[in-house]
Amino acid sequence: MIYLLVDRYLKWLEAHGLGFLRVFTFPTFQIVATILLSFLLCIFIGPRFIQWLRRQKIGDQPEFDQAEINRMMEGKKGTPTMGGVLIITSIAISTLVLANLANFYVQMAVLCLVWLGAVGATDDWLKLTAAHRTGSRSGLTSLEKLLFQIGLSVILAYFTYNYGIHNPESHTLFFPFAKRFGIELPRWAFILLSTLVMTGASNAVNLTDGLDGLAAGCMAICSFAFCVLALVIGTSYANQLLLKYIPGADQMAVLAGAIMGACLGFLWFNCNPAQVFMGDTGSLALGGLIGYIAIVTRQELVLVIIGGIFVIEAVSVLIQVSYFKYSRRRYGEGRRIFLMAPLHHHFQRKGWTETQVVVRFWLIGAMLAAMALATVKLR
Repeated sequence: MIYLLVDRYLKWLEAHGLGFLRVFTFPTFQIVATILLSFLLCIFIGPRFIQWLRRQKIGDQPEFDQAEINRMMEGKKGTPTMGGVLIITSIAISTLVLANLANFYVQMAVLCLVWLGAVGATDDWLKLTAAHRTGSRSGLTSLEKLLFQIGLSVILAYFTYNYGIHNPESHTLFFPFAKRFGIELPRWAFILLSTLVMTGASNAVNLTDGLDGLAAGCMAICSFAFCVLALVIGTSYANQLLLKYIPGADQMAVLAGAIMGACLGFLWFNCNPAQVFMGDTGSLALGGLIGYIAIVTRQELVLVIIGGIFVIEAVSVLIQVSYFKYSRRRYGEGRRIFLMAPLHHHFQRKGWTETQVVVRFWLIGAMLAAMALATVKLR
């Protein structure tokens, strides 16, 4: 909003000695301001929102299929969840105030945030209020959530391909270590790839959200890396680093900054021992949004590196479930590769404390993000 106002009335502002406000049209200033605003919004709104959740008795009831993990998580029962509403609100407000709302990609990103946030909030609300409301409905089914995710991904991919800011690079799949090589995608392939990226990222972050601060911290690191990449790709820096310039992608850096600030602000309340959990409300929206940023910046493959923690967590679940089903057919009983999946619970079973798991995963995530940024200079 401020961007549009300053851009429209810049001559009037300069004539009245307010020309310095043009900084609100500079991506670098927008990013810093968005990080600060989304962080402060979380800090300011957080205590009141957490109190409201407590009054509504919207508390988590963690249940696992292994008694040992249930004992470890006993102290978390009753902790307010649906804290993702706090994250989404901070991202949305800071984006609406500071980003260029005329940018098509920003409009699609806001749709992604609200859509997936609504899906997650519906699921959380149905699960957490089942005990004190009429009706037996307890959350959305996995198929229902998947259909909503795929539906959104197809819509966003279709409109991004057809109505986004057109240039040859905006529909090309690029590879991290081969900047001069790319595959121009037809519409069907672009939609298919975008659907896989957004749906996969959304569910991967959802699976990672199992320990205090784990998903929020990893997402803050991931969004910082994409903040840097989007700023480079959407500005003149792209040519200097032999990356492909995507017009309008610089505003995705503002979105990434909003994610980073909101996640850091949420960590204020979500660090161990957590006062609130993000729930599906936050995890589904954050994963889908970072996936959309990767699509716009054409860095889908780099997302696999930057979001390596999310990928590993999701793959551990796929491996565990697949091998369990295979071994049950082959040997008559289900066998496991990991002590428990997702992978963070495996290390808990190995004797790591919750804080050790979270901080070590953060460290690995930071190293992966640094490796991904290093690919900008490797070719």
